[in-house]
Amino acid sequence: MYPIVELRQYTLHPGRRDELIELFDREFVETQEDAGMAVLGQFRDLRNPDKFVWLRGFADMPSRAAALQRFYGGPVWAAHRDAANATMIDSDDVLLLRPLDGGFPLPPARGSELPESRFLATLHFADAPFETYPPTDLPPLAAFTTEYAENTFPGLPVRAGEHVFVWFARFDDQAALDKHLAAVDPATTVLELAPTTRSLLR
Repeated sequence: MYPIVELRQYTLHPGRRDELIELFDREFVETQEDAGMAVLGQFRDLRNPDKFVWLRGFADMPSRAAALQRFYGGPVWAAHRDAANATMIDSDDVLLLRPLDGGFPLPPARGSELPESRFLATLHFADAPFETYPPTDLPPLAAFTTEYAENTFPGLPVRAGEHVFVWFARFDDQAALDKHLAAVDPATTVLELAPTTRSLLR
């Protein structure tokens, strides 16, 4: 459904993550979707109390540019950008990705009665585009690799010149995630994620 996906990692001022999440979930979900993009998931990074991670999807790069212009040039962002930006140290850690297998299986609507779970994003980096993909001992929820198209909205930077492959997996609870992590090489780059109340991915 969303051939272009952004994986966005924000580093926040200490102690201000819940403030941003409350603002984001209240003001920036439906308003971004009304502008033509999909807010796929919002997460607390369980390894870093001052990091907020979220995902959004687009139909293609031209529509990404148009949707971002509508939202960031619109009244909702103008009304709340100062409050949002005041929580942030850095918002430029953004990977532009494309799905390998159709992307995330999503519930039919936000607010569906699904239990809160845990998510794991495993990131692999290489010196060149991936010709084969790193194996996983998990059934992945979704897999992505770098989207190499030029950034069509330069007002929001994305990481360039990198080659990344990302597995996402879902676990029923923290105990199941901890059991998996016990067998993972500590050098592996992972994001251990807990969805916010209004995350579509739960």
